[in-house]
Amino acid sequence: MNIRKLILQGEGTTLDFKKTITNNEKIAKSLVAFANNKGGQLLIGVADDGSIKGVKSEDEERYMITKSAHQFCKPAIEPEFEEIYVDDKLVLVVKIAESDIKPHYALDENKKWWVYYRVNDKSILASKIIVDVIKKSSKANGQLITYTEQEKKLFEHLSLEGRITLKQFSKLTRSSYRQAQKILVSLILSGVIKPHTSDKEEFFTTV
Repeated sequence: MNIRKLILQGEGTTLDFKKTITNNEKIAKSLVAFANNKGGQLLIGVADDGSIKGVKSEDEERYMITKSAHQFCKPAIEPEFEEIYVDDKLVLVVKIAESDIKPHYALDENKKWWVYYRVNDKSILASKIIVDVIKKSSKANGQLITYTEQEKKLFEHLSLEGRITLKQFSKLTRSSYRQAQKILVSLILSGVIKPHTSDKEEFFTTV
């Protein structure tokens, strides 16, 4: 593995840098986000700006990560470890595979369990729609979609406006949030639309 090349890619959907592990809850959030998405790698001993700081105590870092994966993630996650030396500094590579038993939940500081997934370089709290997509994506096997009036209205709106929220879609089709959510989930799973999440809102666009 060319660690320098990997670092140059920067943090993203499948890569996260951690200078050190200080908090079980925070690391569980990252592990779960990777497992619920396409998998990924944590580079321990690398700062946010990509500079290699090295790991002081490898045993301690391994222990913290394993504890997070087993006790702070539900179902438990099995990380793989690899040690790489760069200029006498040790970088601990933690590999998390995409899970086939999604969704995974992470325990927070208030002892509540939440689903996270990876968006760009962040581990984001999953909305109800995304949790549904994660649940069904591990069971999805080619969905056949027949478009109803509701879907047609959705595509008309998207071709004009470019984006839509759950609230707008529910209002547009005069359907309940639950019904609107169900339609959006099946369209995401079939690859027709995609979700976008920011701190302020969640919206949907065509792929």
